[in-house]
Amino acid sequence: MSDKKEFIRGSFNSTRKDRPKANVDFITVDIIKKVNKFHRGFDEYLETPLHNLMNLAKHLGLKDIFVKDESYRFGLNAFKVLGSAYAIGKYLANRLGHDISEVSLKYLRSKEVKKKLGEITFVTATDGNHGRGVAWVANQLGHKSVVYMPRGSSLIRLNNIKKEGGEAYIIDGNYEDAVKLSEEMAKENGWVLIQDTALEGYEAIPTWIMQGYGTIIYEAMKQLAEYGINKPSHVFLQAGVGSFAGAMLGYLVDKFGEDKPTTIIMEADKANCLYLSSMEGKRVVVEGDMPTIMAGLACGAPNTISYDILMDYADAFLSCPDIVAARGMRILASPLKGDPQIISGESGAAVGIGVISLLMERKEYKDLRQRLGLDEKSVVLIINTEGDTDPKKYRDIVWDGDYCSL
Repeated sequence: MSDKKEFIRGSFNSTRKDRPKANVDFITVDIIKKVNKFHRGFDEYLETPLHNLMNLAKHLGLKDIFVKDESYRFGLNAFKVLGSAYAIGKYLANRLGHDISEVSLKYLRSKEVKKKLGEITFVTATDGNHGRGVAWVANQLGHKSVVYMPRGSSLIRLNNIKKEGGEAYIIDGNYEDAVKLSEEMAKENGWVLIQDTALEGYEAIPTWIMQGYGTIIYEAMKQLAEYGINKPSHVFLQAGVGSFAGAMLGYLVDKFGEDKPTTIIMEADKANCLYLSSMEGKRVVVEGDMPTIMAGLACGAPNTISYDILMDYADAFLSCPDIVAARGMRILASPLKGDPQIISGESGAAVGIGVISLLMERKEYKDLRQRLGLDEKSVVLIINTEGDTDPKKYRDIVWDGDYCSL
């Protein structure tokens, strides 16, 4: 098969037998219930929609396709705020000597707390969505934030962070450079690093961020139950460092055990550290620039906390070029009659929809499709992690056909 036609590369996971499987005790159903309770304390909290794309499913030869739409989350057009909200809330509660279940948002915003803790500066690295979430939460709770973004980041995303009250800067370096700079500035200035990438000696906050993401899959399972579905047969999860994907998969492992859904991890082919890790049998870091439209997935170093979960429990890893995400964006923006329109950014549900459409329609993917067990009985869950967080790029792709399919 020529490179021109071979859009997607797949790696199937074989369980590592050299040690016990990764522990998911930090993201159990009971823990995520507590996380969800904290999120419900925000006035902006509403369960995000679960869309049923029944006509697209029928067209592709599947039973059901459901898309959990995080573009509605807290009015911020992306899911990331869930992680930063819980992590910052947990950090403040710990500083006050309380469990997070014992404090309210009203108390965390109070003059009493401000007097005890002073004004705190939270610092992070981001492609845009995570930084905007950190800025929003810090502002909500009366604190400051500083955000560093990699070279090539969208000015629109930069300005969105500033609108939420954060200081934001685009640096001359890639995502990993921005993470290193954030870590250095935290140490120099006494700031608090809020990063979803675990570093040596820095695991508590990334763990809390992953727990924060658990609200998504917790809601989705409840919403699927309303359709009479106990669990989907397949879950497609996009990954950058893998924190989001690891959180979703960890929850599913705790809830369903060996009977969990078939779980497929998708990455941008320019930042496919998990795909390469699964091929090599060891943690692989992708270095240098990562020129992909999937900015939220342009991360080259797997999160060490989620890495073992993904390597031990994911069923397959897919490396996807930009045209896959672009195709998915157009399908969701121009749905089949009767299906809802979904605005999905380059790193959102577009990746999964693009993948599924190609797997089900193209003959060159017959073997991959069959190996994944995708057929007329399949119930597929995809999570739209962002809307049009860069509206200009969104229009360039959806209106003007940038990155068209071959």
